[in-house]
Amino acid sequence: MSLESSSMSEQVSEHIFAESRDEVAARRLNRTLQHLSPAEGPQSELPLSSVPCAASSSAPTASSLSWAKNLDNLKWNGWGYKDSGFLMNDKGQVYFAGKRYELAGSVLPHFRGWAEKVAGVDPTKMSPPQQPEDILRHVASPIKNEAFLRTINGQYAEISFDASERLFHAHGHTCQEIYKLRWGKFGRVPDVVIWPASSDHVEAIVAAANAHNVVIIPYGGGTSVTDALEPPVDETRMIVSLPTKRMNKIRVDIENMTAFIEAGAVGVDIERELSKYGMTLGHEPDSHEFSSMGGWVATRASGMRKNVYGNIEDILLSATIVTPTGTISRPCHAPRISTGPDVNEFILGSEGMLGVITDATVKIKPLPEAHVYGSIVFPTFEAGVQFMKELSRRRAAPASVRLVDNEQFIFAQALKPGVSTFRQMLDAVKKWYVTGYKGYAVNDMCAATLLFEGTKEQVDAEQKLVYKIAHTYGGLVGGPENGKRGYLLTFLIAYLRDYGFDHFFVSESFETSVKAKDVLQVCVRVKERIRKAAAARGIVHPPPFVSSRVTQIYDTGFAVYFYFGFVFAGVKDPLEAFSQIEVEARDEILKLGGSLSHHHGVGKLRAYAMEDAIGKAGVDMLQGLKRSIDPKNVFGARNMGLGAPPGASLHHH
Repeated sequence: MSLESSSMSEQVSEHIFAESRDEVAARRLNRTLQHLSPAEGPQSELPLSSVPCAASSSAPTASSLSWAKNLDNLKWNGWGYKDSGFLMNDKGQVYFAGKRYELAGSVLPHFRGWAEKVAGVDPTKMSPPQQPEDILRHVASPIKNEAFLRTINGQYAEISFDASERLFHAHGHTCQEIYKLRWGKFGRVPDVVIWPASSDHVEAIVAAANAHNVVIIPYGGGTSVTDALEPPVDETRMIVSLPTKRMNKIRVDIENMTAFIEAGAVGVDIERELSKYGMTLGHEPDSHEFSSMGGWVATRASGMRKNVYGNIEDILLSATIVTPTGTISRPCHAPRISTGPDVNEFILGSEGMLGVITDATVKIKPLPEAHVYGSIVFPTFEAGVQFMKELSRRRAAPASVRLVDNEQFIFAQALKPGVSTFRQMLDAVKKWYVTGYKGYAVNDMCAATLLFEGTKEQVDAEQKLVYKIAHTYGGLVGGPENGKRGYLLTFLIAYLRDYGFDHFFVSESFETSVKAKDVLQVCVRVKERIRKAAAARGIVHPPPFVSSRVTQIYDTGFAVYFYFGFVFAGVKDPLEAFSQIEVEARDEILKLGGSLSHHHGVGKLRAYAMEDAIGKAGVDMLQGLKRSIDPKNVFGARNMGLGAPPGASLHHH
């Protein structure tokens, strides 16, 4: 890792490496897919159909994916795989278990000390969760609408009334939901789980639900962090959870640079399939290994490399949604059309409230020739923010650039795995260079992690410009190793929440987008508001951990992530305290002109603030659309407050 001044930009080109397209494909697969179970044998291919517009596609290649993960491999009360996570060995050291990730098997010698000192976590105090049978005894017998069940007989791949399946599909992954799985219960779960295998199955199920007054809650990868998948506790109709995972076929059209992807296809599977053709979607959210195409469209998702590939709305050409009043899709996939309001915009962000998204036609791009990580250390967060603003003004952002504050910077250092004696000596020299020779204060400095993608020439030029801009604001080149480690840690952060739960520590992340002039103020004031809200509830010793990260860059502003958590041992009603602190944090964001959400969506968790976010007229418009398309409220999850009974509370927790 280099810690040279970024003014030495002529040396940047040494970090560039060029690969053949096959090598790029293999490297990307190793990076994002090596920890996943191999896919099962392919299903029968989906028949090709013509596209009825002047720009119709030419004989696209077709293939089919099977579900890459099995429920037996997943934690029932936490994030990710059962064999992966942060644990403590018999020497009292924290390590990352499993074999699926690059960090797997690594001891993290500094993490325990950081967790004790900064977060107040006592690793000797355990908060064991309840067993599955403890929560399953609270799952009520299913409500069965026999007329509906008779009507859909044979119109699905699988159906289950099993209590554990119903519980698994009753929630997403908010902190509150995982807390209830560990120590509480759910007031309502779906009555049945039905897996369709085709759009015909979905149309039959939706039509039957509409005819027989049954509720449907679509289910993608289950990674929702907005309570969007939880059934309303007072719903008396039969509730169907409709996972789309069996609908995962892909057709690739190389000539037109598009792909038809069914809603249940998961991010890593999509990239695996596209890489066979030397192509990529480029959409890589933090939940990439579990979340699905349908979920991305339903929540207006964003990925870490959006600066090159765009957000999901930039990638999407057309989506199909099956509603109670008919199937909606834009049949023409021409590059641009002018035919009134775009129906895609009614589907994007619909959060399962209008129908079931069954497929999407999306833009694809060639795999990049060069793929280079980088990092920069700044003397202060303020300097880093100015650097980000300059990247925005000059439209110089690489594929991914994320600026972390000092709290998160120190946290990242605690996650470094054990190193050799020589490496420790080298790290000590680097630290002296930064803090001694350059005079950066350990408690002020922050860092940005970078990912450059494109042709070798593009990446070479981008690096030189980015590091030159960084030098203007006191930035030092940190080298590719820290950049890569910071990028890949993104896929492991959710596992840390489970480690915290094991030791009486509750935590969560949430996001927003803000105008460029407000980004620093929002970061500072939201963190202050969280600390004050926690103190008002007696959470002082130890104080909460709070940090922020500036992520996606736009011409007019940025996306910002916040992380916060606290020790809940001794806190009266930890779930209520946590939820109220979270509400206060979002209240501060809205006061400062930030968005209610940048890419997670609204669900029920944020529904109370919809009028503040889009105005009463905006809410009325959405309610009118809902009544028109779904007059019987078949899609009755009440996300965004749509379809909620008059006077119903929109505060979910």
